[in-house]
Amino acid sequence: MTTLSEDLRKYIDDNPVFATVATIQPDGSSQLSVVWIKRDGDDLLFSTTIGRRKERNLRRDPRVTVMINPPTAPYTYAEIRGEVTMTREGGQELIDELSRKYTGKDYAAFNPAAAEDNERVVVRIRPRKVVGSL
Repeated sequence: MTTLSEDLRKYIDDNPVFATVATIQPDGSSQLSVVWIKRDGDDLLFSTTIGRRKERNLRRDPRVTVMINPPTAPYTYAEIRGEVTMTREGGQELIDELSRKYTGKDYAAFNPAAAEDNERVVVRIRPRKVVGSL
């Protein structure tokens, strides 16, 4: 298992950092999504809803790349490559936790249309390689 640097851990913990997640489409092309993330040990977590393109892509092929590029340091980045596992357990709790970190509000208050969302899943990324540094 690959570990995250102490600087990367601290950056993720201390900042509402937007991460870009790359998944693999059925035709082999990439699909990118900007997500809210948090860290659990060396794993990265984000939330998505069942049926969205990235969830379908990850269910079919769990390989993923995450890019973190601080807006205040454009030549600094971390690229985390790994594989995901997904669970429905804790999906709503995670999106509320992330929403409070990024917006200061529960997700339903930030995004009133969220009540119509499908069930949420927790996406856990286990890093296998980290490129770059923060």
